[in-house]
Amino acid sequence: MEVYVLLVALATLATWGLQLGCLFGLNKMGLLSKLLWLACFSIFLFRMAESDVHYYDFVLREKNFTRLCSTKSMLVVNDSFPGPVIRVHKGDTVFVNVHNEGYYGVTIHWHGVKQPRNPWSDGPEYITQCPIEPGANFTYEVIFSTEEGTLWWHAHSNWTRSTVHGAIIIYPTEGTTTPYPKPDGEEIFILGSWYVGNINALVLEDLKTGASAPESDSYVINGQPGDFLPCSRDSTHRWVVDFGKTYLVRVINAAMNADLFFAIAKHNITVVGMDGSYVKPMNNDFIVISPGQTMNLLLTANQPLGHYYAVARQYDTDQSFFNGFDDTNATAILMYSGNYTAPDVPLFPSNIPAYTDNNAAYKFIGRLRSLASKEYPVNVPLNITTKMFITISMNYLPCPNASCAGIDGNMIASSLSNMSFVNPTIDVLLAYYRNLTGIYSPDFPNWPEYFFNFTADDLPLNTAVPNQGTRVKMLNYNEEVEITFQGTAVLQIPQNHPMHMHGYSFYVVGSGFGNFNNETDPKNFNLVDPPEVNTVEVPKDGWVTIRFKANNPGVWFWHCHFERHLDWGMNTVMIVKNGGTPETSIRPPPTYMPPCRSPSLTWPKDFDDSHEVRKSYERK
Repeated sequence: MEVYVLLVALATLATWGLQLGCLFGLNKMGLLSKLLWLACFSIFLFRMAESDVHYYDFVLREKNFTRLCSTKSMLVVNDSFPGPVIRVHKGDTVFVNVHNEGYYGVTIHWHGVKQPRNPWSDGPEYITQCPIEPGANFTYEVIFSTEEGTLWWHAHSNWTRSTVHGAIIIYPTEGTTTPYPKPDGEEIFILGSWYVGNINALVLEDLKTGASAPESDSYVINGQPGDFLPCSRDSTHRWVVDFGKTYLVRVINAAMNADLFFAIAKHNITVVGMDGSYVKPMNNDFIVISPGQTMNLLLTANQPLGHYYAVARQYDTDQSFFNGFDDTNATAILMYSGNYTAPDVPLFPSNIPAYTDNNAAYKFIGRLRSLASKEYPVNVPLNITTKMFITISMNYLPCPNASCAGIDGNMIASSLSNMSFVNPTIDVLLAYYRNLTGIYSPDFPNWPEYFFNFTADDLPLNTAVPNQGTRVKMLNYNEEVEITFQGTAVLQIPQNHPMHMHGYSFYVVGSGFGNFNNETDPKNFNLVDPPEVNTVEVPKDGWVTIRFKANNPGVWFWHCHFERHLDWGMNTVMIVKNGGTPETSIRPPPTYMPPCRSPSLTWPKDFDDSHEVRKSYERK
């Protein structure tokens, strides 16, 4: 560890040295004016004074956990579930050395961290890297820039993120404050999914047979199912508060396939942040939060001394052929400090919506707005150079003699614009950076192949079978992009889709129900204070329009954050080309990246230990 820290420290000093060398060298050659010289030097001094470098070791290994009266071994980080919290200030850099002592390959993604010019450490399997194999390690360089608030990290390979995830807390830059009064304390609530069985093995079998993916056996709050689940009452998460104090509550939806309602009995909350950005304060008595999203809430402990349940339950929009849904209520307990007789049973939040309450969910989502203040301005792109219209569908792939376990004997699939994504044999980033051919095709369409009544109840079967391939979207540096995601009712399976974009946040300028109308709907776009997020909910039988500026060169994943939809192909890749300078280009790769093996081989027994696959490509 000491050698590792020394090497990283030397690398940091070398980076600063290069900045100074460039600074003085260019000045000596007369290429910089005194004004530019002072500006550059000021930036250097700002980095020295304001940005810190942090170091973490993540050790992945199997450990036994008991939930719902059953014990199983599962992969976790540093023996904890959820995993360790990363705490930084805005603009800091974190080096995380991941040691894989488990039985299969894993990658880690830093969800919502933009990683400027640094896709090498973004983490999605076969997109920006190949898995860290058992017995190996890899150091991620996580570069924070404009993010402030709450984000999270999680595994990005197989369904391992169900047990490998944790919070990222980003405080304001030293010497600055949040746009709301400093709270008296804070609490993290990570909402997750629990599976009694070996979830990766179950999913692998379903992918082979074409069946639907497993539903969770319960939801959990900070790793615990809570009082209403078997063998769980003694381990329910408890949070002690003092009467009259105000707390910052950081909520993360780490569930695998579910939007969730969350509420605390008798306590109103004020939403002040989302996905690492600030929002206009919004008062409510519950939230709805999609997988991948984070929210910061202010809660004042102003109720009579007692115990109050915090409850997470599924918001379900998928009434289809799938295996029902997880209707458990995960609970934690808010407990007041002080002298009083504890109740026999905590109060339950009567205000939490029912499982299928679309009106409550959409009303909440529609009220979210960016802070859009002088200190926290918005910068919505107005001169759009690329427009895209992407349909989101559930599909199937035909099986001979109806021999699969999915829809009508076929294999379940999903798609974006009728393209079902297939993982390549090596990661897309390596192929792009090394200019390798045959790994992907740069022709993901701006428009679907054909248009139809996307939200009709009975669509023809010719809309149900997607094309398969590894098609990516190419964007020039600094393009201003507008994307409309259109939900469909293909196979009569309309549902919400939380779409997540790596490497960027974006503005949600509009949303609605039915088919998007490109003449009337843009007239109602919010270009003044739209929420800035990294994950957006595309409503069932509806659409969402987003905008962003393509100013972060690299290879970036786009996907639905329902894990089963990702597995079935509801994803694509966006490659943002380099700008005209080194400062607007992808950074060079680190000296070591995990070697690649075929993504069709899932378990380590199928792998050899050589690095020849990646080396053979790098020699080309």
